[in-house]
Amino acid sequence: MRRPVLVPSRIERYSTDHSSPESDLLKKLVQETYAKTEIPQMQIGHLQGAFLRLLVRVSRASRVLEIGTFTGYSALVMAEGLPPGGKLITCDIDPHTTQMARQFWAQSPHGRKINLKLGPALETLQGLKGPFDIVFLDADKENYTRYWEAFLPKVRKGGLVVADNVLWSGRVLNPQEKSDHALAEFNKHVHADKRVEAVMLALGDGLTLAWKK
Repeated sequence: MRRPVLVPSRIERYSTDHSSPESDLLKKLVQETYAKTEIPQMQIGHLQGAFLRLLVRVSRASRVLEIGTFTGYSALVMAEGLPPGGKLITCDIDPHTTQMARQFWAQSPHGRKINLKLGPALETLQGLKGPFDIVFLDADKENYTRYWEAFLPKVRKGGLVVADNVLWSGRVLNPQEKSDHALAEFNKHVHADKRVEAVMLALGDGLTLAWKK
């Protein structure tokens, strides 16, 4: 999910303009998301998408797990980075927004790499077998720590975890709402977790990148 950026908009635009472009299909998906959904800001931005796709490529990932699908942008951009035989499992509970995702995946040769699991992600995770090379977390913030504990044992040694919205428009500095407190606690949890080496990046609304030891 993307909230107001934490860096000046001109700097973000410059960074975006000097990164690899998004495909025409991804651009169209962004337009449809803003036209047809109530909270289009839940979709990641171009810069975060390019970062995720490159992570998939450089890590030579073949099996990716995503928690939080929305309209399918992040799943599709990561699938673009997967090899022909690669697989991406994405979890969500909303049949309406994921229907848009399915429609766009069907228009891409990379869509066949994506497997959508509809239902509460914590329940879905119980039935999934690892190992996964990369996990991308971008779902309901109150459950971030629960998701982390559920999927981390399924990440291979040397695998990566990427968590979105960890800066939450700076609201983690002075938590007020339930989601603010949940993300602040999640950030403390990851920082103290000896199973990973992590770095928090001021990219978009904040991304934590963790490497499993």
